[in-house]
Amino acid sequence: MKDCLFENEILLWPGAAPGSEHIQLNQSFIERSINPEIKDRAFMGITTPSIIPFFPEEGKGNKTAVVIAPGGAYERVVYDKEGYDSAKWFNALGVTAFVLKYRLPGEGHEKGYSVPLQDAQRAMRLIKRNADQWNLDPNKVGIIGFSAGGHLAATLGTQYSSRVYHPLDEADELDARPSFLILGYPVINLGDREPKPNFEPLRMYPNDQLVDANHPPAFIFHANDDTAVSSAHSVKYYSALKKANVETDLHIFRKGGHGFGIRSGKGPVAMWPKLCEEWLSDNNFI
Repeated sequence: MKDCLFENEILLWPGAAPGSEHIQLNQSFIERSINPEIKDRAFMGITTPSIIPFFPEEGKGNKTAVVIAPGGAYERVVYDKEGYDSAKWFNALGVTAFVLKYRLPGEGHEKGYSVPLQDAQRAMRLIKRNADQWNLDPNKVGIIGFSAGGHLAATLGTQYSSRVYHPLDEADELDARPSFLILGYPVINLGDREPKPNFEPLRMYPNDQLVDANHPPAFIFHANDDTAVSSAHSVKYYSALKKANVETDLHIFRKGGHGFGIRSGKGPVAMWPKLCEEWLSDNNFI
């Protein structure tokens, strides 16, 4: 399968990604949708991580950008429902979006627990490095993550300065700190339970315990009837942010389940995009 599956896909690394030099994986995806008019692809076997850019209509961009980290239990990357759909919504707000196709920790990479973070840091640095070319403000580049992607976004929020790979070029001289975080039904900390190999980042990065006062402002949303990831994860992270005096909003909706993204938001959880838009505006990101 070709390295680039999307016409404008931008590979993150100039050669083999760090820690993936000696493994053989075949990138693949499964189509989970039974409706041929609606795509729901989930990617696995990723050795060439990338960002797929989505730009607003010409003349309608506001110089803000966001990296989108889809979920998938750190076993897959759910590209369409939480990536593509979210990107088109951000474009409607004038925000340039980059869907992150990141490596998965349980697929044999060296220091697998850190490869998603490596890819997130590198994506943030590449976007800032090319800010002038893409008409972006490098001080207005945030990240949104869903479920396991929410854990990755929170990890970038707490570990943006951690040296998890050796610098390769000028981009790696730049700060990987996101300007803001948006977390949708995020996994935060599994406590003392021994995670499966794909959940190793959760053991290595219990993010509610790693928050400090330099954490970016955050918007968090969750459904109270989520049986896959308890809303207690979001409450725990919100509490840590408040203790550190970090600007944060938390919205726990009565119903909505898990994995609703934008397309599947019914009832109360369908309010989150409007609330998030207001939050972004109040914080001068749009």
